[in-house]
Amino acid sequence: MGFPSWLCLCLHLFIILGICVASPLGDQKRDRITELPGQPKNVGFAQYSGYVTVNKESGRALFYWLTEASTNRGPKSRPLLLWLNGGPGCSSIAYGASEEIGPFRIRPDGTSLYSNPYAWNKLANILFLDSPAGVGFSYTNKTSDLFTMGDRRTAEDAYAFLVNWFERFPQYRHREFYIAGESYAGHFVPQLAQIIYQKSKGIKNPVINFKGFMVGNAVTDDYHDYIGTFEYWWTHGLISDSTYRMLRKACTSGSSLHPTVQCMEALRVAVLEQGNIDPYSIYTRPCNNTAPLRHGLRGRYPWMSRAYDPCTERFADLYFNRPEVQKALHANTTGMNYSWKSCSDIVGNYWADSPLSMLPIYRELIQAGLRIWVFSGDTDAVVPVTATRYSIDALTLPTIVNWYPWNDNGKVGGWSQVYKGLTLVTVTGAGHEVPLHKPRQAFILLRSFLENKSMPS
Repeated sequence: MGFPSWLCLCLHLFIILGICVASPLGDQKRDRITELPGQPKNVGFAQYSGYVTVNKESGRALFYWLTEASTNRGPKSRPLLLWLNGGPGCSSIAYGASEEIGPFRIRPDGTSLYSNPYAWNKLANILFLDSPAGVGFSYTNKTSDLFTMGDRRTAEDAYAFLVNWFERFPQYRHREFYIAGESYAGHFVPQLAQIIYQKSKGIKNPVINFKGFMVGNAVTDDYHDYIGTFEYWWTHGLISDSTYRMLRKACTSGSSLHPTVQCMEALRVAVLEQGNIDPYSIYTRPCNNTAPLRHGLRGRYPWMSRAYDPCTERFADLYFNRPEVQKALHANTTGMNYSWKSCSDIVGNYWADSPLSMLPIYRELIQAGLRIWVFSGDTDAVVPVTATRYSIDALTLPTIVNWYPWNDNGKVGGWSQVYKGLTLVTVTGAGHEVPLHKPRQAFILLRSFLENKSMPS
């Protein structure tokens, strides 16, 4: 006996609807942000956010926020850039998106937003990722993951995220793709770049059309980073001669993420000598009443208070803990039993593997012909310009364009040197978070990088 015609019609519609719900377009529609609470009117670009599962067995899911290029700037013709913050354990939503390169900044009341005139989505489609699981809105259902997270798993999960994300957003397949980040993302970015390069090698027209990466004030090589950091402190009058010698003796043979007892003691003395300064921007006055925020730095130095202008972190804490904001972002869908924080203490304090050097990866990716830029704010004492220069010098690359000042409206914006396979750019007067301190100069930096042109002279 055949099915009634009405039942056949219902089954047909059910199948069609099922396909639509499970389709990339259905997923995109679900992730589309209508409007964020307190957002300026008529922003002129599309936003998406939500979760991508990267490990079904452990229930690990990473949270993303895509801010497309403005409609009047042709988002379909613009490249895609993934931004990663470091820590390890700090949120790209809290830092990159909310106080550096995102389209909005948070007002001190924590309830409203205002436009960032130098937002990077004026030049590219920007994808922010909270990584690894346990950071920001990203989560895992396996608690032990939080105590065993490390470099390798973070890179592998980020790659899994990208593979699944490109399935959800097929319009970005084969689009020019770049990665950028800062601080401990000096580990995240090249390791993810290496995985993408190796998995795409030999494939004609790969889905992830990876062209290169850019990192700022980046943790690169523990030995050279230590040497350069201690030299910066000493030459800028932040520590005594005797402490400088003690640091050179106690610290330069070990890991910066897991220092020895002797190194920790030398670092403790150095912090006492430096006094109440902002190490992320040594000429900037610290935010008032910073005592409650003086907890362990996740990343370059676990013993140093973090981070630039703690007040901005407070704004983010207020805004992203609001239920209506989480609902608008499609975030915290599992109902986390803890408050949203800019950085995760557990992930940062229990970080597992951390290679001593990224230089072997740089050599591999330089040989592959990828576009690689390294930039540095020169008032940062956490991963200072001297550390970056020592690490780059260790690569022994031939110089194509010697050290020169680059200009912004007739004023020196910093200095640059072009090597065979790598470009170094410094930004004068900028601290650890270059786009926060010098947004206009950071915008010029991005434009030059995307156009593959030297900094303007």
